[in-house]
Amino acid sequence: MQEVPHRARGLCRLVAGGSLLAAALAAGPAAAAAPDAGGGVVYTIPIEGMIEPALLYVIRRGVAEAEAARARAIVFVMNTNGGTVNAADEIVHTIEHLRIPSYTLVEKRAFSAGAIIALATQQIYMEPGSVIGDAMPILMTPWGGVQEMPADLKEKTVSAVAVLIRAAAEQSGHDPNVAEKMVRIEMDLKIDGEEICPPGKLLALTNTEAARRVGKNHRPLVSAGTVKGLAGLLDAVGIQHAEVRELRVTSAERLARWISMLAPLFLLAGLLGIYLEFKTPGVVLPGVVGVVCLALFFWGHHIAGLAGLEEVILFVLGAALLAVEVFVIPGFGLLGVAGLVLMLWALLSAMIRHVPGEPRHFDWALLQGPVFKLALALVLLLPAAWLAGRWLPRTGFYRRLVLEHSTAAQDGYRALAEDTAALVGLTGTALMPLRPAGSARFGERRLDVVTRGDFLPAGTPVRIVEAHGNRLVVEQAGKGGA
Repeated sequence: MQEVPHRARGLCRLVAGGSLLAAALAAGPAAAAAPDAGGGVVYTIPIEGMIEPALLYVIRRGVAEAEAARARAIVFVMNTNGGTVNAADEIVHTIEHLRIPSYTLVEKRAFSAGAIIALATQQIYMEPGSVIGDAMPILMTPWGGVQEMPADLKEKTVSAVAVLIRAAAEQSGHDPNVAEKMVRIEMDLKIDGEEICPPGKLLALTNTEAARRVGKNHRPLVSAGTVKGLAGLLDAVGIQHAEVRELRVTSAERLARWISMLAPLFLLAGLLGIYLEFKTPGVVLPGVVGVVCLALFFWGHHIAGLAGLEEVILFVLGAALLAVEVFVIPGFGLLGVAGLVLMLWALLSAMIRHVPGEPRHFDWALLQGPVFKLALALVLLLPAAWLAGRWLPRTGFYRRLVLEHSTAAQDGYRALAEDTAALVGLTGTALMPLRPAGSARFGERRLDVVTRGDFLPAGTPVRIVEAHGNRLVVEQAGKGGA
């Protein structure tokens, strides 16, 4: 694709003479820009911080506004250390389908996924002191550290990113070999015999190095030039008199990006709250906290353009089926399983990105991020539920929240003396599900009891293991002493 402009220059040389061509080459891309006819609109879209799926919605919104306004150009103002490859792939796909010119202005840094996105635009300009490159993929742990990838997975991942960055560079007219060297450390980058970057080193460039002209054609390595701010870029491309409209990222969109990044924590808090509410009906607070966290989760992903109303409906329907199974129908059967499946699918589907107005398609590239987040939340839910069941019943705050059942005399209840230590060791039978509070019968007595957080069905043999005034703690008989 590089021979077409070369032949065109040859034709110009035959028509206009060698001196004219030499003057054009010496002037550089800024001088070669067409004079600004004035008017028109230029849209600027910021790419800052972590590049993740929620950013895709912001960029698509900006692109739609720019195309609707028939903008003369879109400038992506970039300052990022990178992000997820999947998000970068979708953003590159969006840029490749633009019907208007696209530019990147690197304010400070364009590393990793940022470099991939920048190479998808038609021209890159950099501010003094900015850097670009180093797009080799890495595996991050859930706690933000870098994890060593197995050799086979590393090669597969690096190959996929190398293909992505080469395709982005080829589509926009950049050198694909230069782009690939940002990913492959073992590659030897030479242009017309000139050593650019040796094996064992990833390509990362300062603004000066990126603008260096190399090869027989004296093409810039990556950057079309160093400019001072957006005004310098617009002047360099010849549209300095256009009206500049900056895409304003709303507070809701910023919050949505944070919610999307912290999705496992919101899922964990929401599911834990719902679980505790099922186990301790009447306490209310865990259920409220769980509902709020899940509402924030769905709201954030809806604002980020990932979730719709259908996911919320599916989750509510699943929760209703699960509640019927737990509170109405004894045991745990088809309704409970169906409810769990609907709830989990709604949570997973809310994190899978899709293009509005287009049918959804599912593949592992789209699913792996959401599956990891959901799996992480479920894995953390088990120890969190166990700790909550053991620790919460011992706190005074929790005891004040527990709603006691009626203890009217006609129901068979009897008042206890202040000293109830003599009741320790008595065995009886749970008269209702203990979640963990309820009542049990001990001989002729019907007493209020509470477990240590365990769920015990009605009819379970229980033994009193602790007595603190009118608070009697029981466990399933046969489990051992307190």
